[in-house]
Order: sequence, then structure tokens, then C-alpha cells
Amino acid sequence: MSNSTTWVGIDDAANKFDVAVFFNQDENPHEEFQVMNDPDGLGRFVKKLKSLPGDIRCVYEAGVLGYTLQRFLKKKGISCDVAAPSLTPRRPGDRIKTNKRDARKLAKLYRAGELTSILIPTEKQEALRDLLRAREDTMEDLTRRRHRLSKFLLRNGLRYRIGKAWSKGHWQWMGNCRFDDANRQMVLSQYRRSVEQTQEQLKTFDEAVEEIAKQPAYVRIANHLMALRGVKALTAMTIIAEAVDLKRYVSAPAFMDSNGLVPSENSTGDTTHRGSITKTGNCHLRRVLVESAWHYRHSGVASRTLKQRRKGLPEEVVRIAEEADRRLTKKFTKMVHRGKRSTIAAVAVARELAGFVWAIGQVS
Repeated sequence: MSNSTTWVGIDDAANKFDVAVFFNQDENPHEEFQVMNDPDGLGRFVKKLKSLPGDIRCVYEAGVLGYTLQRFLKKKGISCDVAAPSLTPRRPGDRIKTNKRDARKLAKLYRAGELTSILIPTEKQEALRDLLRAREDTMEDLTRRRHRLSKFLLRNGLRYRIGKAWSKGHWQWMGNCRFDDANRQMVLSQYRRSVEQTQEQLKTFDEAVEEIAKQPAYVRIANHLMALRGVKALTAMTIIAEAVDLKRYVSAPAFMDSNGLVPSENSTGDTTHRGSITKTGNCHLRRVLVESAWHYRHSGVASRTLKQRRKGLPEEVVRIAEEADRRLTKKFTKMVHRGKRSTIAAVAVARELAGFVWAIGQVS
């Protein structure tokens, strides 16, 4: 059994894991059991794995527990991969789902090479990702709380009509809003307070991201990415945190595919049909790329601020950024003139922008 391989599928959960063990190419599991997710249970699990014959290969899908189990097993000298759930093959007719069946399925698919493994970030890289995702969550909270406040005022016949919402004038107008009813006045005060607190949280996150972008570990690649239009410190750091290493992608199309920006396809015989983008992969990267793509709807001439950001950068980085200006502006304009909706044009431009991001990553 020295050349054998033991395949271990794990369906993880907060309290306990379901485990299925397969020897070599066996059709049925050699053993199935549950592991309590506590120090004692994990200790017994490691002893159990080390008692199995041959090369031990474990796998589980990324979920609520993140990479903690993988890091724990790695420290104990046990190989473990984390599979991307969105890319796990699923049978359309399989309507029965249990943790036990999922553990079996993962082990078999892993053995067949049908799972797509996730790159495991270091704890420092994951901490940076957590910071940027927390900032994104705060932005969503701010939007919701603003909506609650504005809709509350609208329900009570108060609407700001002078200028833009959430401008200085808007805040002054809300400060003058008063209700005779004490309950309504309290609602207004608390809604305003929640918006102000969330804005302060967002400001704190933004300042932290700006400072991190200046650290030696990130300043070079961040400055290179900021040569692109629509990419400032926040977007650059999101790309760095989510992609981990742009050089790990073998090609620009591979990077586009990892963000779900490529068209879906349903082709048969001589018929080819391409649909909307797949939206599989990293949604955080996809979001910032689409947001940046909107900047290419304007003139291709670089602004004074953009020229200043490009000053002193390597010639190759500036060349890539200037080529992006010409090509993506032309593409956005051409698609809109052909009658495409601007939202569709922005996604198409985001796909090509991902290629320019990848190119800069290769020379940085």
C-alpha cells in the first residue's frame, strides 16, 4: 500500500464534519464518520488520518469556516485542498442533498480531478482581504441607512428638491426638519445618527486603505495599477487583495474567466449561442472592474490628475495604460453608438480592462 492514495472528502459545518474515506479507485467508501469541530475532535481526526495507508489527500469546499481547517491540517503535515463551490460539478437530476452524500461526492470528484482548487492566501493576505470586504459591507450599510432615512422623510411629505442628495445643502435641510410628534422626531434623529456613524466608519476604512497602499509590500504594484483610468488606491488594493498574485494567471483570458466576465455559451453542432457573462468566480474583483470601466465612457485624453499618477512609472506600465485609454474608450463609444445599453458596454469594457490589469501585473 506504499504507492496507494487515500482520498478524503469532508463536508464541513460549524459544529461537526462529515467525512468519507476512499482507498485508491474503490467505488464505495472504505469508511464514513463524523468529526466534532472542537480541539479534541480535530485531534482525534488527525490521528485517524495519519493511521490511514498511503498518500492522504483531503478536500472540502470553501464555506463558513474559511481556510482554518486547511491550515490546521497543513500544520499537522496532511495535504488538504479547498474547492471552489461555484465550480463543483452537479448532476441536474440529483435532488437529494445530505452532508454524508456531499462528502462522498467531493472525494470522488477530487479523485477524478474534477474540482477546481482555490489558492490559499496567507493569513496576512486574508487579513487585508477582510479589511477591504468589511469596507464594502460598510458601504452597503450606508446605502441601506440612507434609503431608510430618505424614504422615512418622503413618507411624511418631506423631499429635498434644491440640489443633489447627501450634499452639504441636503444635510443642512435635514437638520431643519422637525416633527411635532415625539416618536417621529426620535426616528428622524436615530436614522440621521446611524447614517453619520456609518459615514465615519467608511472614512476610517478609507484612510486605512490609503495608508496600506503606501506600505513597501504594496506601493509598487498599487502605483502601477493606478496608472489605469478609474483605478485609485481602493480599487488597486481590492485587486491586490482578491487576486493575491496576478502572475499566477497563465493568460489574460484566464484572469477574465476567474472574475466571471466572459460570456456564457450554449453551443451544439454548427450552432453557437453566447449569452450573458457567467458571473462565476470572484464577485469583488468583478465589481471594481465594472466600476472602473465606466470611466472609459469619457474622452480618451488623460486628465491632469491621471498624468500625475503616471509620472515616474516604468515606460511599459505607462504604455499599457495609454493603450487602455485608446482601446477601451473607443470600444465603449462604439458599442453605445451601435445601440447597446451603456450597462452592457461597461461590462464588455470591464472584461478587456481585466486584460490590461493582468498585463500590468506581469511587468510589475
